[in-house]
Amino acid sequence: MNIVAFGASSSSASINKQLAEYAANQVQGANVTLLDLNDFEMPIYSADKEKASGIPELAQQFRQHLADADGIVISFAEHNGSYAAAFKNIYDWNSRLEGKIWLDKPMLLLASSPGGRGGQTVLAQATGSFPHQGGDIVAKFSLPSFFQNFSTEEGIKDPDLRKVFNEQIQKFSKHLATINA
Repeated sequence: MNIVAFGASSSSASINKQLAEYAANQVQGANVTLLDLNDFEMPIYSADKEKASGIPELAQQFRQHLADADGIVISFAEHNGSYAAAFKNIYDWNSRLEGKIWLDKPMLLLASSPGGRGGQTVLAQATGSFPHQGGDIVAKFSLPSFFQNFSTEEGIKDPDLRKVFNEQIQKFSKHLATINA
């Protein structure tokens, strides 16, 4: 079972990349490919750039990672209540490729922030729109107050949050197991 995971942020110290990696590695028996959005930096999408130069090869490479995966784990950074610009640009370029962006892949969607809402606004935005673009959202989780509630050694420290997180991981894992049986 192959999982592609990434933090939807270009920060070199992305807390969402840490959360995505942690979550993907909780799926027993999965081979995890962790993507860094900085490896897919492209010109800002515009119809004029697409007409002049076509769709960048990096957009096609990103799509190939999704196509090769059995499941997708994304943890969203929230910038002003929406997607980070780096993610939005990759998302926009990929929307120009043939077919649905998320290729009907099972998805675990996450969000975190240093604040008490844990990226809930951007998570709601993704869970509301991704199904229309081929996203099979199996599970979701928001981690508030990242620096108080997460450590690389312990994972999710708060027992109540850890319980909810583990329930979501189980839903995602079971779904992946049924489609890979």
